[in-house]
Amino acid sequence: PPRPRSARRRHDAARAADGAAGAADGAAKDNGRPWEAGMNIGEAGTRAGLPAKTIRYYEEIGLIRPARRANGYRDYSPADVQGLALLGRARALGFSIEDCRALLALERDRGRASADVRRIAEGHLAGIADRIAALRAMEAELSRLVSACHGDAGPDCAILDGLAGGERREA
Repeated sequence: PPRPRSARRRHDAARAADGAAGAADGAAKDNGRPWEAGMNIGEAGTRAGLPAKTIRYYEEIGLIRPARRANGYRDYSPADVQGLALLGRARALGFSIEDCRALLALERDRGRASADVRRIAEGHLAGIADRIAALRAMEAELSRLVSACHGDAGPDCAILDGLAGGERREA
């Protein structure tokens, strides 16, 4: 049953005082809990900038493995949140899941060589450059087709002819 309003106010005031005391001690608090206590998926998602659904997917494919509480709920540490933030940013930059897996492993490996990280990033950058070149070629071809089209009321269309392989279609 819900606590009476006065009891709730006392609890909230005590919790706020505990949070202020912890902050004065230099202990990081989150919703009245020590930062080291871990976070649920919602808190971790907020801190990492990812929706819970994405975090669950990353767990499903083995990118992350958060601890579990006694009740079975996920328990995210600050290191987990840092890894999630890395994954979110890497995916936003277009890194593949496998590249993200490698980057996450390198991020966790304090004995890593930055050359390994750079090699992954350079490979991805080369892929982006290839896709940009392909898009520019597509843009040039489509621009050529659009320029060749009269765009009038007549049935002849250079765009359709070009898309059909340059052959005239029979009516």
